[in-house]
Amino acid sequence: MHFTIQREALLKPLQLVAGVVERRQTLPVLSNVLLVVEGQQLSLTGTDLEVELVGRVTLEEPAEPGEITVPARKLMDICKSLPNDALIDIKLDDQKLVVKAGRSRFTLSTLPANDFPSVEEGPGSLTFSMVQSKLRRLIERTSFAMAQQDVRYYLNGMLLEVQTGLLRAVATDGHRLALCAVEAGIEQTERHQVIVPRKGILELARLLTEQDGSVSVVLGQHHIRATTGEFTFTSKLVDGKFPDYERVLPRGGDKLVVGDRQALREAFSRTAILSNEKYRGIRLQLSAGLLKIQANNPEQEEAEEEVVVDYNGGSLEIGFNVSYLLDVLGVMGTDQVRLTMSDANSSALLQEADNDESAYVVMPMRL
Repeated sequence: MHFTIQREALLKPLQLVAGVVERRQTLPVLSNVLLVVEGQQLSLTGTDLEVELVGRVTLEEPAEPGEITVPARKLMDICKSLPNDALIDIKLDDQKLVVKAGRSRFTLSTLPANDFPSVEEGPGSLTFSMVQSKLRRLIERTSFAMAQQDVRYYLNGMLLEVQTGLLRAVATDGHRLALCAVEAGIEQTERHQVIVPRKGILELARLLTEQDGSVSVVLGQHHIRATTGEFTFTSKLVDGKFPDYERVLPRGGDKLVVGDRQALREAFSRTAILSNEKYRGIRLQLSAGLLKIQANNPEQEEAEEEVVVDYNGGSLEIGFNVSYLLDVLGVMGTDQVRLTMSDANSSALLQEADNDESAYVVMPMRL
């Protein structure tokens, strides 16, 4: 194996692929990246057995084919430390990888390509394509609500649901829920649901960098695969039953508040400074045309904000975790937001004022 490549051309896919590789591995080969040269194409593969990512680069110079695995982080750090315009020469010599650029020379240890595990490909049951920016927006608007290390392992991921013409993403950690749907060219009569693990979702979002580029998605029995021009991403799915999100969506709330998203966000941020650092609770007092936000903490410090809102119902006092409200306001795109509530013990529904494509549910807190 022998090829030359510009530093920039190698660094971008290498950084993404190395992102999948875990630092602490049980198998030494899992901290390596698989390099394969075939014809004029170099492919780089990283995996942690749950998620696999393959990056492809077209080589401009003639190359000698071959395959080998090398330590991912070391190769990436070497590339990063070289000058921007460096031309890198990479050659396999007696089971060592020799990397040369200008007057620099590095010799890296290798492990055979045969030792490198591949994520099993199951049969794909459903395939569709969509614009990358749409899928990225879907993930960005919901991924913050995924649980991090919940014993209910199916919450440490995101539900993707497809049906005719629609792709929906749902995430919840049991205290809040985020849901967003986008139109997609899907011809599927029955609802089909899969749960993608947290790491898979976050890695997938990192790949979707071309606004207008297309991404092709295959949902199999045990895997999801997404392919763009330069990358192929595969992730195992989570076995488990995701909660019925439709039952969680509050219905029939009679208190409808419409307010300026930025004004609310700033008021919540300021109030949060003096909320209890552990519980992050704030109190909302709603009256005609006005929302009062209050916080206090064990040091007896208090914050109070008033925001003018469009509301003409009865008064209501309700507590929330301010971080959850800020997360929602942070991913919304419109100037105005709608907040629907019924009483102090029921969840609140937050939406963008002029569309229903996303919905956010936040459970109240007892203060």
